[in-house]
Amino acid sequence: MKKTRIAIVGLGMAVTPHARGLVDLADGIEVVHAFSPSEARRRAFSDRFPFPTCDSLETILNDASVEAVAVFTPANTHRDIGLACAAAGKHVLMEKPLDITTARAVELVEGCRRAGVTMGVVLQHRFRPAGMKLAQMLADGELGRIVGCSTAIRLWRPQSYYDEPGRGSFARDGGGVLISQGIHTLDLMLSLAGQVDVVTGFATTTPVHRMETEDMVCAAMRFDNGALGTVDATTAAYPGFLEEIVVTGEKGTARLAGTELLVQLQDGPKVAIEADRSAGGTGADPMAFPHDYHRAVMADFAAAIREGRQPKVSGEEALKVHRLIDALIETGRTGAPATVAR
Repeated sequence: MKKTRIAIVGLGMAVTPHARGLVDLADGIEVVHAFSPSEARRRAFSDRFPFPTCDSLETILNDASVEAVAVFTPANTHRDIGLACAAAGKHVLMEKPLDITTARAVELVEGCRRAGVTMGVVLQHRFRPAGMKLAQMLADGELGRIVGCSTAIRLWRPQSYYDEPGRGSFARDGGGVLISQGIHTLDLMLSLAGQVDVVTGFATTTPVHRMETEDMVCAAMRFDNGALGTVDATTAAYPGFLEEIVVTGEKGTARLAGTELLVQLQDGPKVAIEADRSAGGTGADPMAFPHDYHRAVMADFAAAIREGRQPKVSGEEALKVHRLIDALIETGRTGAPATVAR
């Protein structure tokens, strides 16, 4: 099999699980360049991973052998870097979120579509075995019609996390707990239960943190199919707890807690998948998780390019969770119900 030739843009904290995954996938993916404008980051990256580095984005854009670019830079750079890659004919794998506003995210997604390049998004929770098992059970109708779906994202980030310049700001991150942390679990929730129609709730910055954006959101939801549910998201819950999605169906209930699944059917066997042994990134160390799911994202993206299909999480798919987050922020700001845009 011909190797997919890719380049990496951004060598900060987010690159580590991706680079580990790419080491594992060396038989099918070749890293041609790894770029950061920081010499110190390039040097530190080279000490850890066997990939060639470069000091210019133009080096990547001008290299005709590069088929795809994986972007792991701050959120406020995503649109411009992604569009430059698309214009150069490169497929794009974008770290979440798509950008700091949905308007900018739409520009990115539409720009990739017009350029005819494949776009994937790193929302790796969809690749956890427990979530994949539950998705299949729901698709097969084993739980019957969904009547409720509630999600809890009770994480912990110390103040030192938000003391990094720009972190927790609208200008760099686009928001707080929802777009920076909760986006993964909210995306998984939507992939399981379907789109949300309307939300009503509250959003605030608690006294636990000094930051510009929200660190706590509580809301009720009504899904398109009429199911009801709640969202409870925070980074103020010391010491951090597993994210949880509970899906209530006509025939039984499923509980996803991190990487663990328990399904109890009214008339059928109990289904269980044990959790992996990681902390899951729920506490003070946001990178305390295995790289297996990032590797799966990368493998699916490369396969999508070879097979001429959309990746499991395309740009269009990722826009759904962005629009839900917009509605949650709106209801938190106004106190009135907010309809989720389409």
